[in-house]
Amino acid sequence: MSYEVINVEGEDKIVREDTAKSYRGVIWALGSIGIFIAVTAIIFFAFFAKTATDGTTPTTPANIEKQRQ
Repeated sequence: MSYEVINVEGEDKIVREDTAKSYRGVIWALGSIGIFIAVTAIIFFAFFAKTATDGTTPTTPANIEKQRQ
């Protein structure tokens, strides 16, 4: 059985190969989720800033009714 060294909280630990692969997989998964959340937040806030500063009033049911009359 082969062993690998992983770094956990600044300390090197010797673990089995399957455990090291699982550890790296979890790190990659958390990183990917973090990047996805960051990109989604950037897109959301860019859209929000654009709609908040474009100078038009939002279309609401009350505005639509006023235009019909």
